[in-house]
Amino acid sequence: MSEAGRSAGIEASRQVALADALEARAAEARAAAERWMIAHKTERQVAGTLSVLSACGYTFLHDRGWPGARRGSRAQIDHVLVGPGGVFVVDTKGWRDVTVAGGRIFRGQADVTDDLAGLADVGVSTEAALVDLGLAPGEVRVVVVLAGSAMNPVPLASLGGLVVVGERRASTFINGFGRRLTERQQRLVLGAANDHFPNVGDEPVPLDLSEPEPIVEEAALLTVDEVADTFLAGMLAAPIEEWMAFLHPEQAKLVRRSFSGPARIRGAAGTGKTVVGLHRAAYLARASTGRIIVTTFVKTLPAVLGTLLQRLAPETVERVEFTGVHAFAMRVLRERGQQVTLDLSKATEAFRFAWGTVGKRGPLHAIDPKSRYWGDEIAKVIKGRGLTTFEQYADLPRAGRRRPLRVEQRRAVWELYLAYEAALRERGLIDFEDVILRAEASLRGMPLEGVDHVIIDEAQDLSCAMLRMLYSIVGDRPDGLTLIGDGQQTIYPGGYSLAEAGISVAGRGVVLSTNYRNTREIAAFAASVVDGDEFVDIEGGPGRADAALDIPRTGPAPQLSSFEFVAAHDLALVSQVRSLIEAGIDPGDIGVLTATNRDADAMSKALRVAGFGVIELESYTGSPAPLVKVGTIKRAKGLEFKQVLLARVDGSLLSPAAAGLDEGALERREIERRELYVGMTRARDGLWVGSFEA
Repeated sequence: MSEAGRSAGIEASRQVALADALEARAAEARAAAERWMIAHKTERQVAGTLSVLSACGYTFLHDRGWPGARRGSRAQIDHVLVGPGGVFVVDTKGWRDVTVAGGRIFRGQADVTDDLAGLADVGVSTEAALVDLGLAPGEVRVVVVLAGSAMNPVPLASLGGLVVVGERRASTFINGFGRRLTERQQRLVLGAANDHFPNVGDEPVPLDLSEPEPIVEEAALLTVDEVADTFLAGMLAAPIEEWMAFLHPEQAKLVRRSFSGPARIRGAAGTGKTVVGLHRAAYLARASTGRIIVTTFVKTLPAVLGTLLQRLAPETVERVEFTGVHAFAMRVLRERGQQVTLDLSKATEAFRFAWGTVGKRGPLHAIDPKSRYWGDEIAKVIKGRGLTTFEQYADLPRAGRRRPLRVEQRRAVWELYLAYEAALRERGLIDFEDVILRAEASLRGMPLEGVDHVIIDEAQDLSCAMLRMLYSIVGDRPDGLTLIGDGQQTIYPGGYSLAEAGISVAGRGVVLSTNYRNTREIAAFAASVVDGDEFVDIEGGPGRADAALDIPRTGPAPQLSSFEFVAAHDLALVSQVRSLIEAGIDPGDIGVLTATNRDADAMSKALRVAGFGVIELESYTGSPAPLVKVGTIKRAKGLEFKQVLLARVDGSLLSPAAAGLDEGALERREIERRELYVGMTRARDGLWVGSFEA
C-alpha cells in the first residue's frame, strides 16, 4: 500500500474512533443527567436551572453584596459560581423582548446596555482582587441570565465581554469552559471570592451548598436532554493547559498592567513571555472596542497562538488578529489596491545576477567570497532600515555586524545594492524587504483605523523598518505597542536600536526572571552553549543575557550523543523517539528540531519509515494531535515541547574554541549558536542532542 493510502486508512480509523468516543460520552452524559434529575426531584427544594452545575464541581455563593458596598446596601449579586471553568458572576434578569445588536443590548426599542455597566465593573474589580492569587485575567466572567429565555450566549464588547445568555443555555455555556482550574486552585479562588463578595445579611452563607436555592419556578426546570447537554459540554471541552488559566501572580498582574506608551517585556527563555503576551491580547480585547494585532516574524507562531486563544478566550477571537509581519504588510498593500509580485526564487536569481556582474568582480569578493554575507548586509542593514542614500549608509554604525567596513568598501556594497535593485525592476519584482517598506509608506500616508493595540512577539527578530511600520499604527498611545522578546534569542544578522525606529520604552520595561519551562539542567546546558557570545539588544549597546533568577524545576541531564556518520545518527534519533513513546510520552509532546529545512525533511522521512505519525511545524496550528512534531528551530520559536530532540547538530558549535575565525565567520557562528540555544530551550522536561562534525 502506498504511503498516501496508509495515511488515509489511519485517518479513517481515527475518525471512526473519534465518533465512537463522542457517542460514548453522549450516552454517559445522558445517564449522568438522569441520575442527577432523579436525585433532585426527591428533594423538597428543587434546584434552579443553574444548580445542575453543582454536580459538575461548581460551588455557589448566593445573594452576595457588591464588592465595596456598605452593609445594608440593597445592591446584590444573585450568584457567584466558582468551579473547574473559573469564576462566574451571575445576575438574573426577567427582561422580555431582548435583542443584541452592534455590541449593545435592547429591550424592545430601549438600549439598556448602560444598565449593565455596573456589573461589568464588578467583573473588573473581581479580576483585580483575584489576580494576586495568579488567576489569569479573563477567568472571571460576568454573565447576565435572561429568565425563561433560550437565547444563545452573546458577549457585549462594549462592556468588556460581559455575556448575555438565555436561562436554558446558561448552564451549558458555563460548563462548556471545561476544566481550567485544578481543585487546589478552585479552593484558593473560592476563599478569595467569599471575602470579596460580602454577605448581605448578618448570618454568613455556608460555602459548600449542595442544594442551591431555586431561582425559577419548577415549571421552568431543564429537561433531561438539556441537563445532558450541560454534562456533555464539560466532557467535550478541550483540556486546557494549566498555564492558560493560572499564572504566577506577577505574570497575572503584568497582563493587566497599563503603560503610558510603548512597553517592552523581556526575559530569558522559558520565563513565560509569549504566555503573558497571549493573555494580554485577550485582556486588551475585553477592555477595549478596537482590534488587536498580534504579530511576529515566525510564520508558525501566529496560527498556534490563534488556536490557543480560541481555547483560552473564545469570546475575544473575532477582534484579535494573529498574523506574520510579512502577511500583514501584504494584506495592507492588497486592501489598498497595490498589486505586488513577490517571487522569492526569482528575487534570489536577481541578487545572484547582481553579485555576478558587480559584487564578485569587485573588492567585496576579496573580503568575503560568499555572497550570503553581502545579501544579509543589503537585506538587514540597508533595506531593513529603509536607507535611500549612500550618505546614510556611509555613517551607519551597523550594530550587530562584527566585520568593520571602510567607506570605500561600503561604496562597493552600495553599488551592489543598486545593481540588485535594477535587476528587480527589470524583472518586475520586489522582495520581502520591499513589501515592508511599501506598507510602511502606505500606513504613514493613510493610517490604519480601528486598531487599538499591537503586540509583537519575538520582537528582536524584526527589522527596524518592520518595527516602524507597526509602530505607525498605534504610535505612543497608552498600551498601544507591546514588544515581547529576548535579545539572547536573536537569530538573524544585523541589529538596530529602538531609538533608530523612533520608539522609546523608557520607564516602561519589565524583565521576567523566573524560568517556568525548563529544568535547571536544561537551562544550564543551553546557557553553556552561548556563554561569552555577543549580541546586540534593541534597547541599544551590547546585550547582556537576562539570566533567570529562579528555576524551580529539576530533571534529568540533557543527553549529548556524537556520531561519525549521518545514518547512525538518524537511526539513534528514531530509537530515542521510540523509547520516549514506550515510556508513556505522548508523540504530540515530542519535538524534533533541525537547523535546516533539508534536515527537517530527512527527519520526517526517517520517522515515517519507522512507522511514526509526523506533523511538520509549517503545518502545525496548535491543535493537539498524537503526532511527532518536526521542523526547523526557526519554526519552533515561541513554542515548547515536553521532549526535544535536536537533530544533526554541527558539533563544532558545541565547542567554545573559535580560534582563527575572521569577524564575519565569528558573527555567523554566534548566530548559529544562539539558534541552537533557542532549540534547546524549547524543551520542558528532556533534551537529546545528536551531533556530528559537519
